[in-house]
Amino acid sequence: MNVPLWAAIPALLLAALAARTDVRTRKIPNRLTFPALLLGLAAHLAFGGRDGFLAALAGMAVAAAVLMPGWLMRWMGAGDVKLMAAAGAWLAFPHAVIALLASLVAGGAIAAVVAWRRGVLGTALRNTAWLASWSFSGATTAPAPATTGIRFPFALAVLAGCVVASCLKA
Repeated sequence: MNVPLWAAIPALLLAALAARTDVRTRKIPNRLTFPALLLGLAAHLAFGGRDGFLAALAGMAVAAAVLMPGWLMRWMGAGDVKLMAAAGAWLAFPHAVIALLASLVAGGAIAAVVAWRRGVLGTALRNTAWLASWSFSGATTAPAPATTGIRFPFALAVLAGCVVASCLKA
C-alpha cells in the first residue's frame, strides 16, 4: 500500500516548509506544526473514516513518542518532535514509522557530516557508543546528555524521511 497522493503532497510540503524555516532560523514554528497535525488527522477522518483517523493518530503518536526522549534530554528541539508528529499524522501508520526511521538515519548522516566538518567526529562517535552501551545496560537513572553541543536543522532529515516513506510501499 502506498501513501495516497492527497496525504503525501501535504506531508512533503510541510516538511519542505519546515526545513526552509529550520535552516534559516533553527526553529520550527507552532503555527506550522499544529495546524498541519490537525489537518492531517481531519483529512484521514474525511477520506478514510474511523480506520483512517486511527491510522493517522497512531502515526502521529509513534513519531512523537520515539523522538520525545531526545527532546527531554535536550538533544533536539520541541519543534522537531512536533514536526515529526504532524508528518506522522499525514503519512499515517505504517508509513509514519518508515518516515521516522528514515529521518533518524538521515539525521545520523547529517550529524556525522556536521561533526566531521567541525572536527568533533571522534567525540561524537564515542558519545554515541557510550549512549548505546548505557541504553542496553538496563540503567534506571538518566545519564548526563552525551553531546558535542553542535546543532543542525533536523527538519532536513524529516524531509528526507517523508520522501522515502512517500516512495515506498508499506
